[in-house]
Amino acid sequence: MAGDNVRDPLLNVEYYENCPGCQVDQQKAALQGHLPIWRLLTVFVTVLATAMQISSLFPFVYFMVQDFNIADQDEDISYYAGFVGSSFMLGRALTSVFWGKVADLYGRRPVIIIGTSTIVIFNTLFGLSINYWMAVTMRFLLGSLNGLLGPIRAYTFEILQKEHHALGLSVVAASWGTGLILGPALGGFLAKPADNFPDLFSPQSIFARFPYFLPCLSLSLFALVVLIASLWLPETLHNHDSRKIPSDDPIGRLEISAPAESDATVCTHEETKLNSKESIYSNWPLMSSILVYCVFAIHEMAYLETFPLWAESPRRLGGLSYSTVDVGEVLAISGVGLLLFEICLYPKLEKRVGCILITRISAVVSIPLLTSYTYIAMLSGILLSISINCASLLKNILNEFTVTGLFILQNRAVDQHQRGTANGISMSFMSLSKAIGPAIGGALLSWAQGRQDAAFLPGPQMLWFILNIVQAIGVAMTFKPFLVERRV
Repeated sequence: MAGDNVRDPLLNVEYYENCPGCQVDQQKAALQGHLPIWRLLTVFVTVLATAMQISSLFPFVYFMVQDFNIADQDEDISYYAGFVGSSFMLGRALTSVFWGKVADLYGRRPVIIIGTSTIVIFNTLFGLSINYWMAVTMRFLLGSLNGLLGPIRAYTFEILQKEHHALGLSVVAASWGTGLILGPALGGFLAKPADNFPDLFSPQSIFARFPYFLPCLSLSLFALVVLIASLWLPETLHNHDSRKIPSDDPIGRLEISAPAESDATVCTHEETKLNSKESIYSNWPLMSSILVYCVFAIHEMAYLETFPLWAESPRRLGGLSYSTVDVGEVLAISGVGLLLFEICLYPKLEKRVGCILITRISAVVSIPLLTSYTYIAMLSGILLSISINCASLLKNILNEFTVTGLFILQNRAVDQHQRGTANGISMSFMSLSKAIGPAIGGALLSWAQGRQDAAFLPGPQMLWFILNIVQAIGVAMTFKPFLVERRV
C-alpha cells in the first residue's frame, strides 16, 4: 500500500529518504550482482596513491640520509634510514583510531578526501627536505593526517554485495601491495634526475638542488588527480534521521527482490543499536585477526625497508651493489606481477580453500624463499638478474596473499556501525607494528653488515634468519584457539 515503509520480510530492511547508505544499498540491488567497476577503480587508485608514497622513499632514503651527513660511518646509514621509514607509521598508529571514529560519525568519504589532500601537501614538502629532522617531521605529519586506509577498507566492503567482498578486499590488497612495490620503483627511477638524466635535467635546476624532489612531486600530482576523482565517491554511512521511503517508491521496490545482505539490515535491528563501541575490544574474532596481522606487518615492512637497502649495499657487505635504477626495475616487475596474481588468482583460491588456509600456506612458503636470498647474492650477471626478479616477485605475492585473508576476517567480524572504528583500531595496531618494522629492519641490517666474519650466520644471513622467525611466529598464531572466525 502507498505510504507504507519498504521492508524485505526476509532481510528486515527499511530504507530512509536522503540516507546515503540506503541509496548505495538500493544501487547495489539494482546492479543485481554486477560489479560497480568505476567505484572499485577509484578505490584502487586511492589506495595506490597512499601506498606508493609510503614506500617510494625506500630506494633513495639510503642516499638521502647519506647526503644529510648525519651518519658517522656507512654501516650507520641503514640505522638512521629506518627511523625515516618508521616515522610515517608512528604517526598513523597514533591517529588511526581517531580517523576511524570520524569515519563512523561523519562518513568514510570526508576521511578519504582529507587523507588524499595530505599526500599532496606533505609528500611534496618531504621531497624538499633540507635536513634529516625535516624529513622525519614531514613523514610523521603525513602519517598522522592520512587516516584513509582503514575507512576505505570498510568503504569497499560496503559498496559491494556479499558475494563480491573477497574480490573487493583483494582489490584493496592488490592496490596496497602494488603501491608498496611500484612506489620504490618510481622512487628508484626518478631519484637524482640531474645525475641519471643529465640531458633532461640541468645541474642548475631545482631537481639538482633537491635530488629526491622529482619522485615526491610525481606522486603528489598523482594524488591530486585521485583527490579530484574521490570527490564523486558516494557516501556509504547510514543516516536514519530522515523519513522512511514509501512503498510506492520505484527505487525502493528494487531492494525487495535483492538476495544480497544489506548494511541497512544491520541498522534496523534494535539489538545492534544497543551494542556499544567499547564492545569492539572484546570481539575476539576481530582482535585475534588484528594481532596476527601485526606480526606479519612487522615482517612485511621490515622486508620492504631492507630489501632496497640490502640490494644497494656493496658486495663486501653482502649486498648486490645495485643502483636506485636497478632496484626500481626489480620492484616494477614485482609490482605488475603482484597486481595480476592478487586480483585474478586470490578470489578464486579464497572460494576454494578459505582465507585462513591461504594466509597460512603463503607465510610458510615465504620462509625458505627468503633464506635463498643469501645464495642469490653469490650470483652475478644475467643469472643474478633473473633470480632476484623471480624471488622478489614471488615474495611480494606471498606477502599480499598472507594479509588479504586477514583483511577479510576483520571486516566480517563487525557490523557496519562499528566498521570504521574497527578498521581504525586495526590500522592503529598495524601501523605501530609497521613503525617497528622499518626501524628494526634498518638496525638489523646495519648490525648484520658489521659482522661479516661471524661464525654463525654472518652478514645479511642473520637478517633473513630473524625475519623468518617473526614469520614463523605469525604462522603459529593462525591456528586455533588463537585465531577464530566470526560465524554469521
